[in-house]
Amino acid sequence: MQKDLKTSFIPVNVPVVSKEAIAYAKECLETGWLSSAGPYVPKFEQAFAEYLGLKHGVAVSSGTAALHCSLLALGIKKGDEVIVPAFTMMATIFAVMYTGAKPIFVDCDLDNFNIDPEKIEEKISSKTKAIIPVHIFGHACEMDTITAIANKHNLKIIEDAAQAHGGRYKGNLCGSMGDLSCFSFYANKIIAAGEGGLVVTNDDVLAKRLRRFRDLCHSEEKRFIHDDIGYNFRITNVQAAIGLGELQNIDTYIQQKIEMANLYNQELKKYPGIRLPITKPLINNVFWMYGILIDKDYFGIDKDQFRTKLRERGVDTRDFFYPPQMQPVLSHLIDSNATFPNATYVTENGCYLPSGLALSKEEIKRVCQIIGELKENR
Repeated sequence: MQKDLKTSFIPVNVPVVSKEAIAYAKECLETGWLSSAGPYVPKFEQAFAEYLGLKHGVAVSSGTAALHCSLLALGIKKGDEVIVPAFTMMATIFAVMYTGAKPIFVDCDLDNFNIDPEKIEEKISSKTKAIIPVHIFGHACEMDTITAIANKHNLKIIEDAAQAHGGRYKGNLCGSMGDLSCFSFYANKIIAAGEGGLVVTNDDVLAKRLRRFRDLCHSEEKRFIHDDIGYNFRITNVQAAIGLGELQNIDTYIQQKIEMANLYNQELKKYPGIRLPITKPLINNVFWMYGILIDKDYFGIDKDQFRTKLRERGVDTRDFFYPPQMQPVLSHLIDSNATFPNATYVTENGCYLPSGLALSKEEIKRVCQIIGELKENR
């Protein structure tokens, strides 16, 4: 039965599940291999590492767990500082806080919403141990500059590539440029397993430490003897099976994301007051989410009114991430006068439109038609 697009609700994200993922998951259920001990876990780890051209993949229970394990593997602890973006998902920040270290916030670039590399160095102190660049919405960070800063100050880089599966910076895949790089396989990601995460690295020692921390730090000599504080961050065989199936379709999914963004661009460029996504030179943007900025003076309504009116017409949207000074849980970590003007501007004026892989061309055109009607009625 075909949808009636005039009455159907258009969610912000509906994933696609490939036939390969369904077949692998079915095999897990039929064989009874449900836990982390199943064969699909190492298969997925190896396939993902090979996709990125790296030696080690360590699968965990979530993208947050991937970041936490990475910080633990590097020995980040209380008293240390870690540079993070002021505009990012809170999981990036929480992972630092879990270790007892202090997140140090750097404002974003207004063009692509990523951490502004020109503002990093002024935030580095003798306590700084690492930088976590986040490839926001599928657009790669300026990794050459970030890497040069890290090398100059002897800092480690943990790439947060949760939103940028398959994205590229100057030909290099996102997640292949850090000392450690982290991915999420939450249901709205390009490679989706419902939940799950993974860390990749070329460092044998770090890979060994990652595997220990994700599985309760059992002693090498005797299981159930624990020589450090470990965590239950294991991924299940079923999640790994789904992830492996989806990974086999990543090129198709990326091309689909790009085509969706191109169609949005084509349909929305005619409406003043909407700033479309900006892709910088030498970047392969995978448009994990199609994020826009609303200029009230030109469009006629502000972002919150825009979202409300779309919702009334059956179109779901999402706010952008909120900056540190707006997060009650971070109030003790930042100066009361601290401001992050770019992150604040982006938050106050930005949202993203339906972007899931199951979204049809007809649904995109319907979303754009409704936006056009909003503009015409101002």
